[in-house]
Amino acid sequence: MSGDNIGRRPGLFRRLWRALLQLAALFFLISVVLTAVYAWLPPPATPLMVLRLFDGNWIHKDWEAYENISPHLARAIIAAEDAKFCSHRGFDWQAIEQAWERNRQGKRMRGGSTITNQTAKNVFLWPDRTYVRKAVEFYFSGLIELVWSKKRILEVYMNVVEFGPGIYGAEAAAQAHFGKPASELTRREAALLAAVLPNPIRWSASNPTNYIRNRAGTIQARMNDVPDPTGDPCPRPTR
Repeated sequence: MSGDNIGRRPGLFRRLWRALLQLAALFFLISVVLTAVYAWLPPPATPLMVLRLFDGNWIHKDWEAYENISPHLARAIIAAEDAKFCSHRGFDWQAIEQAWERNRQGKRMRGGSTITNQTAKNVFLWPDRTYVRKAVEFYFSGLIELVWSKKRILEVYMNVVEFGPGIYGAEAAAQAHFGKPASELTRREAALLAAVLPNPIRWSASNPTNYIRNRAGTIQARMNDVPDPTGDPCPRPTR
């Protein structure tokens, strides 16, 4: 090996390392700016919406403020998706440990994701189950917990989550499935919408299978354990 080649290699490594650091800094800057912007403005679209559009599904969505969405839906989503939403900082470590153990045993991955995790995934990321995507999801989860309020996290989630083919957010879901605005959703309708969230392409809130009816019934029962989310799902205790 010539001396010239030996001398060039450290220089190449330094340039690659510098480029990686610059990319990391750019990613950090963009992620912080977007998170700060979305703390006040609605995300215009999500990666999943774009992918579904290429699959031939039109995008149906209408942003509604938290106050214009029935509190039954906030209650149903917390009951169905993340009962500890108000008490954690983006991560349910016990659920993550249980999901990791199931995965280690070769069982189907289930649970472990909080509403914060799902909001991060829906707003910023592509829909797959790789460890790389999960790591980036963790990063964004921590970031939005730092920048957004719990109310904002739930508001964004209820406005971007998929409730059916091409149907995103509470308002579009309420109109598509029940022919009414999101503000008028009943307790049962909210439970049905929350029940289909794990697989909204396969299941329908307006034409529920027996499994979805039973799941909605379970969610309705659990809603009794969720404090009234009117105004703010996670109000700070007064002294």
